[in-house]
Amino acid sequence: MSTFQTALSGLKAASTDLQVMGNNIANASTVGFKGSNAEFADTYAAAIAGTSPQYGQVGIGTTVSTVAQQFSQGNIESTDNPLDVAINGQGFFQFDYNGSTVYGRNGQFQLDKNGYIVDASGGQLVGTPAVSGVLTGGSGPLQITATTLAPKATTSGTLALNLNASVTPIASGTAFSTSDPTSYNYSTTSTVYDSLGSAHLLTTYYALPSTGATASGQAWNVYYSVDGTSAAGGITSGGPSTIQFTSTGAISGTATLSVPNITWADGAAASNIALNFAGSTNYNATSVVNALTTDGSAVGQLSNLSVDPSGIIYGRYSNGLSATLGMITLTNFTAPQGLQRLGSNYFVPTYESGQPLTGQPGGGGLGVLQASAVEQSNVDLSSQLVNLIVAQQAYQANAQTIKTQNQVVQTLLSL
Repeated sequence: MSTFQTALSGLKAASTDLQVMGNNIANASTVGFKGSNAEFADTYAAAIAGTSPQYGQVGIGTTVSTVAQQFSQGNIESTDNPLDVAINGQGFFQFDYNGSTVYGRNGQFQLDKNGYIVDASGGQLVGTPAVSGVLTGGSGPLQITATTLAPKATTSGTLALNLNASVTPIASGTAFSTSDPTSYNYSTTSTVYDSLGSAHLLTTYYALPSTGATASGQAWNVYYSVDGTSAAGGITSGGPSTIQFTSTGAISGTATLSVPNITWADGAAASNIALNFAGSTNYNATSVVNALTTDGSAVGQLSNLSVDPSGIIYGRYSNGLSATLGMITLTNFTAPQGLQRLGSNYFVPTYESGQPLTGQPGGGGLGVLQASAVEQSNVDLSSQLVNLIVAQQAYQANAQTIKTQNQVVQTLLSL
């Protein structure tokens, strides 16, 4: 009668195998899903150690020793959501799910009404928050609150230009005026910002005086005007400063135009701007601006988010600037096969998995992140369908064993 039990163990094992493969197939399209394999072991009756069976050992069936999780890499697929993040390599995202810490590989994220980065189940993504664009070094749910970037008043800039060495010098006795083009040889305009984020135009004017060209190099006068000030007509003019060039056309020493104590008509704090002419030249070529940078900015509204491979979350703002808003961390385990599934793409650690090891993506054996992408299930549907046929045959074969044994029993009972 033991044959019935042997075949029955085979039926149970084959049924479990079919169930595991059915679960794999059902989740073939589940983002971040990791497939499993049913692993079997033969079963023998207990025997006294050191004794040899008289007629050899006959097995009493099989058993499912474990359902082993497979953490191989799934294919990475691009998406249109900048908050979708795929892990390329080892590691898990950490989530705060209703006060419990859980882990998963599904990187389909979005912002909830409070600005937290969450998954479809509402689990809050855990990482390193940032305050005023600086990572805190702590750990907690990532929340995007810096939706507005404060303006920054312009305090300095660099203006590299070429001033044409072949121009006609300004006639002696000509007074500079912003409205008189004959009182200067060249002008250029740059945008500057006050402390309230209002944009203003800083115009610089360049004049080669009649005494400016000497054998040792040309000396140019620099004037300026700034709009939006509290002066009459909204214009403040100043100067001149001097830019000295060498006989080879290179700038001599350090040339800086200081625009001091600009009082703005909109009530912003007074500004002091230093404009450095480092890199300027005095060649026999058209006057032109080669490089211009300033450090001010207007008010910025958050327009987009991006995540770099090391997990840093950047906010992109309407004023063209960006700021660090946090960092996604990854967690790995010594034996991830020991993790327990909770459903909803979540895992929790167990004694067999070991303690969580958390760090920045790309370091300590952890994978890197790919933004606007998700990791597909690692289930190979073709191989699962082939294995399904094999498991079905195993089930039928064990059922046939029971049928055959039943015929043997019926033969004995008919004697």
